[in-house]
Amino acid sequence: MITELGHFALILAFLVAILQATVPLVGAWRRNDRWMAVAEPAASAQFLLIGFSFAALMYAFIVSDFSLRLVVLNSHSAKPMLYKISGTWGNHEGSMLLWVLIVALFGAMAAWFGGNLPPSLRARVLAVQGAIGVAFLAFILFTSNPFLRLAVPPFDGQDLNPLLQDPGLAFHPPFLYLGYVGLSMAFSFAVAALIEGRVDAAWGRWVRPWTLAAWVFLTIGIALGSWWAYYELGWGGFWFWDPVENASFMPWLLAAALLHSAIVVEKRESLKSWTILLAILAFGFSLIGTFIVRSGLLTSVHAFANDPERGVFILMIMGFFMGGALILFALRAGAMEARGVFGMVSRESALVANNLLLAVSCLVVFVGTMWPLVAEMFFDRKLSVGPPFFNMAFTPFMVVLGLILPVGAMMPWKRGSVARAAWPLRYVFVAAIAFGGLAWALQTGRSLIGPMGAFLGAWLVMGAAVDIASRTGQRFNAARLLRLPRADWGKAVAHAGLGITMLGVAGLTSWQSEDIRVAQIGETFNVGGYDLTLDAVNDVEGPNYLATVAEITLARGGREIAQLRPEKRIYPVAQMPTTEAAIDYNLARDVYVVIGDAQVNGGWAVRTYIKPLTNWIWIGCTLMAFGGLLSLTDRRFRVAVGARKKAAAAVPAE
Repeated sequence: MITELGHFALILAFLVAILQATVPLVGAWRRNDRWMAVAEPAASAQFLLIGFSFAALMYAFIVSDFSLRLVVLNSHSAKPMLYKISGTWGNHEGSMLLWVLIVALFGAMAAWFGGNLPPSLRARVLAVQGAIGVAFLAFILFTSNPFLRLAVPPFDGQDLNPLLQDPGLAFHPPFLYLGYVGLSMAFSFAVAALIEGRVDAAWGRWVRPWTLAAWVFLTIGIALGSWWAYYELGWGGFWFWDPVENASFMPWLLAAALLHSAIVVEKRESLKSWTILLAILAFGFSLIGTFIVRSGLLTSVHAFANDPERGVFILMIMGFFMGGALILFALRAGAMEARGVFGMVSRESALVANNLLLAVSCLVVFVGTMWPLVAEMFFDRKLSVGPPFFNMAFTPFMVVLGLILPVGAMMPWKRGSVARAAWPLRYVFVAAIAFGGLAWALQTGRSLIGPMGAFLGAWLVMGAAVDIASRTGQRFNAARLLRLPRADWGKAVAHAGLGITMLGVAGLTSWQSEDIRVAQIGETFNVGGYDLTLDAVNDVEGPNYLATVAEITLARGGREIAQLRPEKRIYPVAQMPTTEAAIDYNLARDVYVVIGDAQVNGGWAVRTYIKPLTNWIWIGCTLMAFGGLLSLTDRRFRVAVGARKKAAAAVPAE
């Protein structure tokens, strides 16, 4: 009964979304306040209905209702409760329901907290958001219904993909979707502004919090996925330039560009057309990511579905929204005249350079991701574009971005001087060079990537510190430092986080060591100055899997450091093996051990990595996300602040 109610609520949400997408839009065109006012209750009702539908599906997973086809395909009665819950979105249909729930959530939040928006703009924003809901609710109801019943329910289910039975993957999709779908709000604001034919500083102020929230969630989601790939897949890497990894990374790059471009719109009323275009493209690349994951067009370990029919439906959605928005942009671009002028050397120019580097790097990733498909379709050639291409083509843009970022952050608005902006950073530059030189001196026969990463990391971190300190005045004032706007602190923390991430990536890429051998029980071997002893290998039974667990003692200089227990698991229901690496975490390095198969001579295959600075990658990502959250709490970006000011101004003087 609950399942049927969930299905019925989804159909009602579809009808409400149609109402939300049409009536307020017509009302804004006719200047009819009552019709425009339909947007807020419709957005709230749509969210509540989809929320109930999602809760009904989650309930079916929790109680193992095997009369539901989706539960049979993605759950099992012996599965731990966390993975029963995460199984709700660990499949195509459930994840799409989560996707559209988040669309409705953002629309409802705009209705609840958008009291400072002009009524016509708010109505149009919510109408566009409702139209996105209509498209994806139609996709779910007509091609991906999660509430299909089975005439003869089986005794038990087929289990969730064992690779997804992990805490990191339980939380990775919700954060990623909050980022993907959060960009729909920037898209809705862009399309609404194009319809009205007006983009001003207030619009830049309104769109920034939504974009910032989406970027923060994307950062967290990508970091969680990278961390999961590192410790779960057993290959020892954190990023493989997989098509689905790239699908989330491309919107992240464009969202970062959009954030910086919106600052120029807000402060100087320039770059209006470019900012609108970025808002359209950022969400467009989110749709491209959805298409890649669910069409079966490109194969990936992360892909949800392999159904060309569904892919065509998503392609139609993408064509409608992207094509319609770009046509509207072409018709209205001339009306978005820039008011603020600025010199070639200014903060505006630095932000333009930032935007170009991020946009071109996104284009590089897009070309590398899609080129194998293009080559097969048009040239009948099967190609594979892997990490070497991306590392060579993408890295230079990030190096240039890291070089100019501290100087650009110190530039004044409108007109400035490179020499004057760089002067406070002179000691930082020397220290960063020294840090890079130290890395060069310590390494032997390695590439330039490590020292360059050390230099950029130090340059960005110390540059961010100088930038925030300079905002207290000519002389450093600690008391004033604490009173600075949170947006300034957020910018500094996020830039420092980027530097730390660059340092971690460079250190791991350049200085890791690897050892693959067959080890006998009781044998001790040395890798990178660490002694590892294979003490035993045992068979262990887990809650829903069987495992071969090795016991390895890690020591250095005769002193025991840790006991490592790498595993090879087999999930009997899914008949699928997984590798569970054992990792001794450390800020300076990770010791990463994987147990392989038994050998004919009685030994076991053991793969060991020494991975320097790995954890700095996720520390940097955490700092970037935290910096975004700090900025988001700045009172200037609180959506209701403008409404309170407006209400106060409306009170007549006595």
